[in-house]
Amino acid sequence: MRFSVLTLLFCQIIFAQTQYPTDYFVPPLDIPMQLSGNFGELRPNHFHAGFDLKTNQREGLNVCAVAEGYVSRIKISTFGNGKCIYITHPNGYTSVYGHLQTTLGAIQEYVQKTHYKEKAFEIEMFPKPGELPVAKGQLIALSGNTGSSEGPHLHFEIRDTKSEFVINPMFFGYDKNINDTKKPTISSLYVYPMDNTTVNQSKQPLLLNLALQKDGTYLASKVKANGKIGFGINAVDFDNVSGNRNGVFNVSTFVNGDPNYNYKFNTYSFDEMRYINALIDYPRYKKTGQRVQKLFMKTPFALSIIKTDSLRGIIPVEPNLASTYRIEVSDYFGNLSAITVPIEFDAATSIINEVPETSKYFIKFNKDYNFEKDNMSVFFPAGTFYDDFNLNFDVKNNKIYIHDDVVPVHSNFTITIKDSTYSEALRDKVFIGRGGSYNATTRKNDVFTAKSKTLGQFGLVLDTIAPVIKITKPIEGKSVSDKTIQFAISDSVSGIKSYNGYLNGDWVLFEYDNKTRKITHKFDNTLLAEGANDLKIEVVDNVGNSAIFETHFFRSQQK
Repeated sequence: MRFSVLTLLFCQIIFAQTQYPTDYFVPPLDIPMQLSGNFGELRPNHFHAGFDLKTNQREGLNVCAVAEGYVSRIKISTFGNGKCIYITHPNGYTSVYGHLQTTLGAIQEYVQKTHYKEKAFEIEMFPKPGELPVAKGQLIALSGNTGSSEGPHLHFEIRDTKSEFVINPMFFGYDKNINDTKKPTISSLYVYPMDNTTVNQSKQPLLLNLALQKDGTYLASKVKANGKIGFGINAVDFDNVSGNRNGVFNVSTFVNGDPNYNYKFNTYSFDEMRYINALIDYPRYKKTGQRVQKLFMKTPFALSIIKTDSLRGIIPVEPNLASTYRIEVSDYFGNLSAITVPIEFDAATSIINEVPETSKYFIKFNKDYNFEKDNMSVFFPAGTFYDDFNLNFDVKNNKIYIHDDVVPVHSNFTITIKDSTYSEALRDKVFIGRGGSYNATTRKNDVFTAKSKTLGQFGLVLDTIAPVIKITKPIEGKSVSDKTIQFAISDSVSGIKSYNGYLNGDWVLFEYDNKTRKITHKFDNTLLAEGANDLKIEVVDNVGNSAIFETHFFRSQQK
């Protein structure tokens, strides 16, 4: 089921504001709070779910529980939030701490036991309420740079425990720790013609000029159109201290003073995250890296932060009717930037025409489609896309071409390839790759199937190459006094699926860093033999090719 239309009339509905506790939580770090990323900031395929807090560009800072409660979840992952702790509080909220270097105390003992019990680095634990209680301000971890972090910092979230909706931490009194008197910056404004409309003699989106006025607002160049139009902005926010480009909090638009479109980054669910690709001008983002936030919905989508009129932010420009369009962009502290756009009807013909469509297949977003040619096919369930569009599809040179990654995909579609040219012995070494990159693939006889959320070129890839294991500092036959040992592991085709380390035949923990592609073991003297020690590393890729590295060393007698 796709979703129901979310059209809400501004003037007819009063939205109740949830009252959040503003003096219940303390800061999670013992240094002044500085943001490197804020709530709702636009990220690849998702909205940012919390704060990214600066840690002075280093790891190892104290991370404390923001209130009393108990550790309800611990997740150790090579991607995402890396090492992450979840604390459930008695007031109905859960705090989240991500990209940690290490957990501490009883929490670390619990984690370490689970690593060895499950014989895995990537683990997820759900302690019971009485197992790991914490006090307000208790030291629980050290900050780090694990997972998909692009630099040392602490990722911090607050969630509603029952619904698991993420909530803007500003509502909980953390605004008192942030100094921000700066207005958001609107760097560009675009107008979008729809349904064969001509805007300023163009049928393509246009960048509008902005002129700064004496009152600090902006006046856009006049828009002359003869049909339906919409607008989009590129906007960011800065505070007084950090210097980082953060996301804006609230965007509202008005036509002749009447509200017609609004979104506010207050709270939303994880199921809504991917709708960022419907909110932004996705083709422009993929081509230029610029995230223009659309202020209209051509087709309704279920992003709960959006409130709109019956026209979903689209403006019909009609003869003898001039309009004034106003955009207001503000941060959490009420600092506001505004643009006024004069609009009038103009029947002038287009000089710049639409880019002609060359595709043969028209897709309606709310219907199933299956396209097949030769031995390859693709199936799109209803709701795969956000809008109707013209699809490019073809099969040639043993590849299936499924448009380009300039159309956003909301949910998985299925690629199927039948190929009997590989022997039975090799078929388990074959996967469906997008541009050669690995897609999880299932097989039944000579039929291969994979799912994807990204359009592009797909084909079968054979991988018979084993992973590579390299020790960073050879120890063969040596007396080892170092506290750690490290290996670089890599795979050139399908990628690494798993790895394991064994010391004297027993499994030992190696931590994986996806940024450096290295695994590291910290020696525990209780696991080392007095004389010779045998170490073995096994690495397996995504189609089952494996590599083994074996070495032996002697325990140092140094005290």
